[in-house]
Amino acid sequence: MTAFASELSSAPEPEEPLNDENEALPPGIGPYALAWRRLRRNKVAMFFGGLFLLVVVLCLLAPVYSHDLAHIGPATQNYGTVLVGGKQVPILSDHDIPIGPTWHLRHYFLGADDLGRDVAVRLLYGGRASLEIGLVGMLITMIFGTLCGVLAGYFRGWIDNLISRLNDIIWAYPAVLLGITIGTVLNVRGLGPFKSTTLMSTALVVGFVYIPYITRPVRAQVMMLREREFIDAARQQGMRPLRIMFSEILPNLSSTIIVFIPLMLANAIILEAALTYLGAGVKSPNASWGTMLQSGLQDFPAGFHNVLIPGLTLVITVMSVNIFGDGLRDALDPRSKVRGIGGGN
Repeated sequence: MTAFASELSSAPEPEEPLNDENEALPPGIGPYALAWRRLRRNKVAMFFGGLFLLVVVLCLLAPVYSHDLAHIGPATQNYGTVLVGGKQVPILSDHDIPIGPTWHLRHYFLGADDLGRDVAVRLLYGGRASLEIGLVGMLITMIFGTLCGVLAGYFRGWIDNLISRLNDIIWAYPAVLLGITIGTVLNVRGLGPFKSTTLMSTALVVGFVYIPYITRPVRAQVMMLREREFIDAARQQGMRPLRIMFSEILPNLSSTIIVFIPLMLANAIILEAALTYLGAGVKSPNASWGTMLQSGLQDFPAGFHNVLIPGLTLVITVMSVNIFGDGLRDALDPRSKVRGIGGGN
C-alpha cells in the first residue's frame, strides 16, 4: 500500500495543452476560439480574406474617388480629350475606339468605354452594385433555406413532403435558366416594389434560385439532431416545437450556416454577372460588373481592357471568397487538430 502511494506521488503530472506561443491554454476554451486559432494559421485563407475586404473597401470608397479624384460620375459621358503624358489625347478615336488605361488616378486611370465613361469609376460603382446584390441574395438564400430546412427536418411528414417537392421543382432547372426566366418577368412586368429598380429584383432572383442548395443539407442535419438525447430532454421538459427549433437546433447548425455564407455569396456574385450579361439582370445605365462585361464586348478586341478589367476583378473577388470559405470550413471542422493540443500538427 505504501509502495503504491509512493508510485502515485512520483507519477508525472499531466501536461497542460500549449498554444502557438507555448503558453498554457485557458480552461474551457470554446469551439469558436479553437476555430479562430486554426483559421489564423491558414495564411492563404487569411490573405484572400483580406484581399476580399480590400475589394469591399475600395468599392465603398467609389463616391470619394469619383468626386474628389476623377471628378466624373459613373454614367457621365465624355467625348473630349484627356491629358496623357503632357499631351491632349482624344478619349474616343475617329473609329470610336476608346482610350486605354492612362495609369493616372485623376485622368481615366483604367481608360474609357465606348461612351467615354471612366472605367475605373464604373468599376468601383459596379462593384458596389454587384456586392450589394450578392449580399442581399445570399441573405435571402440563407434565411429562407435555413427556415425551410429546419421545418422540413423537424416536423417531417406532409410538411417535409411539401417543402421537398417545391425544392425539387426549383432544383430541376439550372440556376442560370431559372434566373433568366424570373428576371425577365420581373423586369418586363414589374412586381410591387421591384418595378422601379433592377438591383433589388436581381437580388430577389439570385436569392430565390439558390434556396434548395441550403434547404437540403440543413434538412439532413436537422433530421439527425432531432433524434439526439438533448432534444428528447427538451421535449420531456415541455418545450414547444418552435422553441426547440430556435433554442436547441439552430445553435447546433451555426457552424454549417457560417460555412455556407461565403459559398453562397460567391455564387450570388457570379449569377448576378451572368444574368446581367444575358440581359436579365441590372440594366444600363446602372453600373455592375455584369453590365461592364456586356458593353465591353462591343469594343472587343480594340477595347480589350473593357473586358479584361471587370472580368479580372470578378475572378479575384469570387476566388477570394471561395478560398477564404474553404479555410473557414477547415477551421470549423471539429475533426481537425490545433497545433499544441492533443499532439496535433
